[in-house]
Amino acid sequence: MSTIYLFRHGITEGNKRRLYYGSTDIPLIEEGIEAIRERREAGIYPDTEGFKIITTDLCRTEQTLFEMYGREVPHATDPRMREFSFGEFEMKSYEELKDREDYQAWITGDNWRNICPNGESGEIMLNRSLEAMEDYIGTDCIIVCHGGVIAGLMLTWFPGDETAEHFYAWQPKPSEGYRIDFDDELKPICYKKISLE
Repeated sequence: MSTIYLFRHGITEGNKRRLYYGSTDIPLIEEGIEAIRERREAGIYPDTEGFKIITTDLCRTEQTLFEMYGREVPHATDPRMREFSFGEFEMKSYEELKDREDYQAWITGDNWRNICPNGESGEIMLNRSLEAMEDYIGTDCIIVCHGGVIAGLMLTWFPGDETAEHFYAWQPKPSEGYRIDFDDELKPICYKKISLE
């Protein structure tokens, strides 16, 4: 058996302002840092011993890892685990975008498969993150990444789970995540939500 922890990064300005953002490299805000410290003090984060640790190389995942453990932690980076790129919609709100024809075409269509102008589709994001996971499943890992990536992976691995049958139900709160156990055949067999609740 092997275990992988997937943690979402802490709160950013983009989260707070409800902006579309994924590829934009923005830092945590103070509220996000405080929330991670609260969770660290509550002991929700696993011990790093024996685990390979990965971030997506963006500022918010690097800061989250540091605050999770209160120190620098040796780790690798993998940009394949980055969030969905919204292209021309990055760092904009619904109010700023709602009158654009290209936004309406994206949001009212199949926006899992539709590609944002100069960006990605959810399908592209999921495929690259699944490709990355092929390198990690079978190894004990702690991965600090993004809500969309985690939701896509969990929906793929546990498609019949009645408690979280749709994409957004799988998104953990910022600085929280999941523990997933895999069997010797590298199949996901169970998960546990890692949260203050």
